[in-house]
Amino acid sequence: MNREDLTLSDRDFSTVRQLIHDHAGIAFHERKRTLVHNRLAPRVRARRTSTFAEYLALLPDDPSEFQEFVNALTTNLTSFFREPHHFDVIVEYVRENESRQSTIWSAACATGEEPYSIAIRLAEAYRNRKPPVRIIATDIDTSILATASAAVYPLERLANVSRDRLTAFFERGVGMKAGLARVAPRLRDLIEFRPLNLVSPSWDVPMPIDIIICRNVLIYFDQATQNHILRRFATYLDRSGRLITGHAENLHYARGTFAPCGRSVYRFASSSGK
Repeated sequence: MNREDLTLSDRDFSTVRQLIHDHAGIAFHERKRTLVHNRLAPRVRARRTSTFAEYLALLPDDPSEFQEFVNALTTNLTSFFREPHHFDVIVEYVRENESRQSTIWSAACATGEEPYSIAIRLAEAYRNRKPPVRIIATDIDTSILATASAAVYPLERLANVSRDRLTAFFERGVGMKAGLARVAPRLRDLIEFRPLNLVSPSWDVPMPIDIIICRNVLIYFDQATQNHILRRFATYLDRSGRLITGHAENLHYARGTFAPCGRSVYRFASSSGK
């Protein structure tokens, strides 16, 4: 079976859109049809089904394959120290509240570069002791969570990491593992990885959270789902806390709840902030 043998019909595409929206809140526009085809075709072949319709019919009774379906359709673009100004905000907040432990939630951590970048910046800020933080890192995609937890990256994925940071915070592989590097244990010990669906009725994260960092995720949801998630974020966030979003996201529709206090950084609108 090759790519041309598989046709994603209007009905198939409608079914995919409904399934992923109901489960994960993701809204696929019509122009995403080719993307959906290309991401699901390998699963159709892996399950030895002959059509998308036959594959989709498996999903209601196969939780394991349904997770593979979700994994295939979620977007996991990330890198180390992406939007670096956000990490300065986190360090400043933790320092201002260092008499207690701050809890940081990376709410869509993908393959782990974001929470490890947070850990590196905090380790640099607290050179002589363990940073007073707890980092929770979650994602809906279980396959990339396994990658994040393993903390092993090809060196080309570390292009945004300076030589000094590579030396201080990574262990380079040798022999069969040459070309790879693993995050140092003292950073891995700061982070707890957990599967989490942002549209699930319950979230396995502690309360209150001091900083929620959820970047370039809300753009994949329709506005009703965005509003729902933001309202829930507000119930989990400490009153002096910060919500950090991606540069492409604007919370103008949540102005009654959150107010900007930096570049894609928000605090409670009713709070005096810090």
